[in-house]
Amino acid sequence: MSKICEVTGKKVMFGNNVSFSINKTKRRFDVNISKKRFYIPEEDRWVTLNVSSRGLKIINKKGISAVLKEINSKK
Repeated sequence: MSKICEVTGKKVMFGNNVSFSINKTKRRFDVNISKKRFYIPEEDRWVTLNVSSRGLKIINKKGISAVLKEINSKK
């Protein structure tokens, strides 16, 4: 499972965790991704997407069919 949200496009970031003594250590900023199944009533089928929490908010706001049209137009 890749660590990229299919709705928003967010992915893992890397950066330095800087302490008070200016010691730098690499740190990963992971995205909160989960695999969810959504039902599309127009096409009578299920779709599985890797979605972040922000992507879920977008799907709840716009609807799954509108979000899928946007995803297909971006590709």
